[in-house]
Amino acid sequence: MVNLRINNIDISVLENTTILNAAKANNIKIPTLCYYEDLGIKSDCRICVVEIEGQKGLSTSCSTIVKEGMVVKTNSPRVLNARKTITELILANHDANCTACAKNLNCELQALANKLGIDHNRFETVLKVRPIDDNNSSIVRNPNRCIKCGRCIDVCKNIQGINVLELMGRSHDAVVTPAYGRFLSEEFCTFCGQCSSVCPVGAILEKDDTDRVWKALHEPNKKVIVQIAPAVRVSLGEEIGAKAGSIVTGKLVAALKLLGFYQVFDTDFTADLTIIEEGNELIRRVAEGGVLPMITSCCPGWISFAEQHYPEILDHLSTCKSPQQMFGALAKTYYAEKMNIDLADLFVVSVMPCTAKKYEAGREEMSTDHQHPDVDAVLTTRELGKMIRQMGINFDKLEEAPFDSPFGITTGAGAIFGATGGVMEAALRTVYEVVNKKPLKNINFTSVRGLEGIKEAEVKLGDKTIKVAVAHTLANARKIAEQVKNGTSPYVFIEVMCCPGGCIGGGGQPYGTTTKTRQERIDATYRVDENMPIRKSHENPIIAELYKEFLIAPLGEKSHHLLHTAYHPRIRN
Repeated sequence: MVNLRINNIDISVLENTTILNAAKANNIKIPTLCYYEDLGIKSDCRICVVEIEGQKGLSTSCSTIVKEGMVVKTNSPRVLNARKTITELILANHDANCTACAKNLNCELQALANKLGIDHNRFETVLKVRPIDDNNSSIVRNPNRCIKCGRCIDVCKNIQGINVLELMGRSHDAVVTPAYGRFLSEEFCTFCGQCSSVCPVGAILEKDDTDRVWKALHEPNKKVIVQIAPAVRVSLGEEIGAKAGSIVTGKLVAALKLLGFYQVFDTDFTADLTIIEEGNELIRRVAEGGVLPMITSCCPGWISFAEQHYPEILDHLSTCKSPQQMFGALAKTYYAEKMNIDLADLFVVSVMPCTAKKYEAGREEMSTDHQHPDVDAVLTTRELGKMIRQMGINFDKLEEAPFDSPFGITTGAGAIFGATGGVMEAALRTVYEVVNKKPLKNINFTSVRGLEGIKEAEVKLGDKTIKVAVAHTLANARKIAEQVKNGTSPYVFIEVMCCPGGCIGGGGQPYGTTTKTRQERIDATYRVDENMPIRKSHENPIIAELYKEFLIAPLGEKSHHLLHTAYHPRIRN
């Protein structure tokens, strides 16, 4: 233990603790801006400076380790003046039209300026207006709001291993940008949105589709239906002030009804359908000597990464569409026919934890009739929170409502798709029982759960014991892809999710996502699973009915046309 004094309070903390964390552990708040709990220490912004007795200059508390006998002042006149001056200088090179920013009242710079009492900036603006990068369907990058904190660079480079963004230039001419000032669409960007998730201001945001959805909702002849992804029900609560990991499924359905959606469906249904198709695809590949290992294809960020960085392994990807796109394909065929709705009058919305889902919905092959997209608009969890606030809905007071039929009966296996390892576990529950023709004694495959970067498990299928793996983040996906590319992979089946923690940590989830909140959302996901009356996809009675009435058989001609696709190498422009 190390003994020190902060603001005349004697404290003891473990050695190698930073001043920032020592203060935090003792309820002493030091403001930060570039610091983010799950990212590396940058000490770029200097907002967290403190005064240390005996030292001439101020020190950054996020990067300074405590020492025995250290005496620290976090709010001396010298410190307060430095913080205020630094913040004013940042504001002088920042588009401060706050009311026109999507992060108004949810902006860390705005909150900091308010705490420091900055109601007038002593410095003239030096902002050079730069073009906005919105040349893609998922992410908008506004360099005029960027404060050069480096968070987006860090998460892109060190968590995702993509390295699309860099800090170019010096002083107030510095700008965070792809190389040569290119657009994100011209780079190897996967549109995962992790950069937007950690941005403290409104410099990187998802492309806002709320106006498009409002327009559709207000058209009298439109039937606007919506699907809700598994991860959204354990995260949306944070948008309306609930604690992380709150399960808000019934209230979420009720809110969507109040917003005006014609019917509200559960993406868990097509997650179950994905397991039937993907599980049978795996069984066929194993039995007939197909391309192995087979790799999941639910995550559009991972698919984009593979198409751009590892075109050699595309044959290893499952041909299954994601649950989002399977739902869209069924909505524009089976559902439209059953409800006698003209496709011109049917508008399909997805609520997803993911910004890459916007890109996925716009892919050319994601249209069954080559005229209407299967999914018309994708809202992130944050965008749905915005719409709920716009309507003035008192979320806490809502009576819970059930999902609509026919896509409302789901299983626990579909629910766990939201967590890293969930697709693998759901698949194993079904594949084991289909191959071995006997029920599992324990359906909880705990070895593929948790936040470890790459997880492994073994399962006995018939007379074979196969090895499977689960990876999350693209940096870990790269390790798996390299093995597959080199022919050294020991696995038969691999799940890859682009974002840390899987979909529960997606780029469109509520701001402030950390390892702690990811774990709380994961824990809630498995509580949803445990409370479901059916926990295996192949036992979903409505899935069986769908095959009997419409799809005929897994991997059959109709399911192949509607539920499967192909992936292609993508070369940077």
